[in-house]
Amino acid sequence: MHAGLRITAFAAALAATFGTAYGVGKGVDPVVEDPAPARHESHGEAKPDAEGAGGHGGHETAPAGGLQISEGGYTLDLRTPTVTAGKRTELSFAIRDSAGRAVTAYQREHEKELHLIVASRDLVTYRHLHPTRAADGTWSIPVELPRAGGYRVFADFTPAKEGAENLTLGADLAAAGSFEPQRMPAPNGTVKVHGYEVRLDGGLRPGKASELKLNVSRDGRPVKNLQPYLGAYGHLVALRSGDLAYLHVHPNGEPGDGSTKPGPRISFTATAPSSGTYRLFLDFKHEGKVHTAEFTVRAGASTTATEAPAHDEGTGEHGH
Repeated sequence: MHAGLRITAFAAALAATFGTAYGVGKGVDPVVEDPAPARHESHGEAKPDAEGAGGHGGHETAPAGGLQISEGGYTLDLRTPTVTAGKRTELSFAIRDSAGRAVTAYQREHEKELHLIVASRDLVTYRHLHPTRAADGTWSIPVELPRAGGYRVFADFTPAKEGAENLTLGADLAAAGSFEPQRMPAPNGTVKVHGYEVRLDGGLRPGKASELKLNVSRDGRPVKNLQPYLGAYGHLVALRSGDLAYLHVHPNGEPGDGSTKPGPRISFTATAPSSGTYRLFLDFKHEGKVHTAEFTVRAGASTTATEAPAHDEGTGEHGH
């Protein structure tokens, strides 16, 4: 998987109703903190927003992914577009080529052929999953989403074809049930998850690369023996509030290459495609268990450890 991903046209918002229940057929716009960015006129051509043009010397916005269901001759065919909140359901999908055939050959990247992200539209619920592929190209994995509402499914993969590039395709998923909107957590520089404290130093910058340093500690002491998870000491996914534009970046350096150590600091370089509010989801592994630390940041504003820590213990869950 690569940090650089294309910015594309925003897919149509998932049909939702914000009364007593959620289901397909009663459509209103999703409730989000920030408005979705304007549609780009041409595919794959990133254009700077007002802040990027005026405040950053005219730099173009960085590419993002997951905003459309088809790209580069490939399509995400989500065969399970609806589930029931709180009920374990088999999520099934396939990646199809330009001829409509299910893709059955992929490049392995960070120990997996495909990485699947499921996130709620309000960016409160997050899953990093690794489904199983059948011989006919069908991917599947059981999921249980805790709340009714709109979700986005992201498939991050690279076809095993000469010259093929990494792609992130996105599709909408609906979880039926009684819907209760939740507010996105406020911007934070320190979070607690399962007894660990994770501090974020640095921030996202619209249209420019910046370093994000995440420090892991437990009981007031730095954790110096983080374990590799999927070939890295940490994985970071960033999703933009509004349209859920997707970025997936990996640490600077890889385990065993001599440039990184197993903690407590994990360093990333990332570029925000635009100004706005983002949710960052850091996966790290320690003592055989994977944990997810979740941050809310505003692109263009530095996040430091002096900010108040989040009160919750983290909600990210995994399927491996």
